[in-house]
Amino acid sequence: MKSHGTVKREIELHVNGKRQHAVIRSADTLLRVLREQLGLTGAKAGCENGDCGACTVIVGKVPIKSCLMLAIEVRESSITTIEGLGGDTPIQRAFVDNFAFQCGFCTPGFIMVSHALVNNYPHASEEVIREWLQSNICRCTSYEEIHAAVRSVISHD
Repeated sequence: MKSHGTVKREIELHVNGKRQHAVIRSADTLLRVLREQLGLTGAKAGCENGDCGACTVIVGKVPIKSCLMLAIEVRESSITTIEGLGGDTPIQRAFVDNFAFQCGFCTPGFIMVSHALVNNYPHASEEVIREWLQSNICRCTSYEEIHAAVRSVISHD
């Protein structure tokens, strides 16, 4: 397909357990495709240079900043967005119980990185929790509440 001199192609993405089709340019980021073509607006366009983490999604089992990944790079991967969590995971309940958000803009990104942390390292140490949470920024300074939410879900066997 050609549109104003730009070559586009149709790709299939595996998002939230469903096959989704998108027509993209090679330079389209995963963030833009999720938001503009698939209507999944939970991943936020914050800084759009990988610093804030508001656009975090999970690819496979790894949290990634969707503003830095090209959509074409994840054609064969399983992508989970905040919408794919369904609203009732342990980490989402912990965010509510611990008042781990204020304005809410950064919350989806923090939940996604926290969800991946809990799934990948269910017995994470304080050091690991802090390291993982450093990938995201909260401008309202809910860091202690976010940390408490994650700690409340981590197993301490």
